[in-house]
Amino acid sequence: MPQTLTKVDVGNYQTLAHQAGKVIRLGEKEIVLFKLSTGEVKAVENKSPHPKGGTLADGLVSGTYVYCPLYDWKISLNDGKVQAPDEGQVKTYEVEVEDNRILLLI
Repeated sequence: MPQTLTKVDVGNYQTLAHQAGKVIRLGEKEIVLFKLSTGEVKAVENKSPHPKGGTLADGLVSGTYVYCPLYDWKISLNDGKVQAPDEGQVKTYEVEVEDNRILLLI
C-alpha cells in the first residue's frame, strides 16, 4: 500500500533568505531548507554524509548544490547525492510553496 505524504507548514516563503540554510526540527528529524537563486526551495536532512558527520545548514549554496562546510563535499539538492570522487547521499524532501507558505512533504 503506497504511503501518503503529509504537508507540514514550516514557514513563510518571503522571510526565507536566499542561499542560506534554515534548520527545521520535526520530532527527531532535523531538516535544512535552502532558497535557491531561482527562488525554488529545496530541503535535505541536516547531516553531512561524510563519515565524521557534521551539519549542512552553514554550507555554501551554488546553483542546485550545497558544499559541506566542514569537508567541502559537493551535494546535489535535487537528489542528495555527493559528487565524485566522494561518495554518499543525504535524504531529500519534497517542498511546495502555496500562498506564501513553505510546505514540506513528509
